[in-house]
Amino acid sequence: MVQESLDGIESKLRMIEILNARELLAAPEQEQLNRGYFHTLHEILQQPETWLDTCARVLAKSGELGGLADGIQSLALTGSGSSQYACDCVAPVLRKELGVTAEAIGAGALVTHGIAVLPSGRPGLLVSVARSGDSPESGAAMALVREAEPQMRQLAITCNAAGHLATTYGDDHRVRVILLDDRVNDRSVAMTSSVTNMVLAARFLGMWRAPERYQLLCERLSRACGEILATGLEALPAVTATGFRRAVYLGSGSRFGAARESALKMLEMTAGRVSTLSETYLGVRHGPLSYVDDDTIMVCFFASDPLLRAYESDLIQELNRKRLGMAKVIVGENVPRDLLRDGDTVIECRGLAEIGDENAPVLDVVVGQLLATFRCLGEGLRPDNPSEHGVINRVVTGFPMHHRAENAQP
Repeated sequence: MVQESLDGIESKLRMIEILNARELLAAPEQEQLNRGYFHTLHEILQQPETWLDTCARVLAKSGELGGLADGIQSLALTGSGSSQYACDCVAPVLRKELGVTAEAIGAGALVTHGIAVLPSGRPGLLVSVARSGDSPESGAAMALVREAEPQMRQLAITCNAAGHLATTYGDDHRVRVILLDDRVNDRSVAMTSSVTNMVLAARFLGMWRAPERYQLLCERLSRACGEILATGLEALPAVTATGFRRAVYLGSGSRFGAARESALKMLEMTAGRVSTLSETYLGVRHGPLSYVDDDTIMVCFFASDPLLRAYESDLIQELNRKRLGMAKVIVGENVPRDLLRDGDTVIECRGLAEIGDENAPVLDVVVGQLLATFRCLGEGLRPDNPSEHGVINRVVTGFPMHHRAENAQP
């Protein structure tokens, strides 16, 4: 029994050595490419810089974007997979700031159920979020709304100048396109920097009357991201070296969108070997706690807002009392020590109270990206393309678009 324990400790120490972030980054570029992590790790690390670039690009189009947002009665944000979760990250704060119904809607729901899923209120604005702009649903959803809803204004946010959304609608007077830097058109299968940059681009819609406030927010987020990356590169390899087989991500409000995206990153990048769950702090009690076993880590995106923090602290203390899970990773500012057990990790997010919980999802997602990358490497997989048998691809391969018979009801 003692020998088994010693063997386990030695295995974890070897894993931490393998996952030494400084050594990974210091390796020659060709070695990084050969080991399959070059694009993913660099795309994660470039985010503080690219957020500032996205800010500048959006501000250069502030007049156009203000015209789109001015006077709308509803807002729909749509995408698929990570792009849909990017919409989840920003919809709640846009709802609050614009004072209109704002919903994140899967592009697939538009394709299957049509304009019935759009929020009421016209004129409305549809924001299509897509890294490549080439997935089957992206183009089909935009075309459907363009034809069926003439009072629906449209904005496409994409990272691919050669993609369908950018090339088809770039000169369309009824559609505006924000094209982000080619650097954030991630070469990796799993989306990383594209997600956070598209969130920040969409975020401007709630601040179009105060562009200087938007610029200040982007600058603060960029600085905070740099600090989180430095902390995460040091602390998270040890977390992933524990060999956890399950991961639960918890977030409130906009940060639930970050929980969904982080859970998807872990699932994708470990090729399903680590199973995941995302929930809200209050929702997890209603059955999902049964998912948590001794091989589970709990990733808690921890609020600064006093009311949210009180509810979230209650849940974390319940986890501690019940001894649920292997360990916790808590992402927040000034995390109380009494919420921690041995083996827990805190990723300090300085300035979060000033930044605001509603703007924190892009920071949370960065932690999720690092965790998934290191866990992927720990499984002996290649982060740039972890799907060994091609189950998932960088861009979803084409499939037929079916059309409902005229006058038929869903």
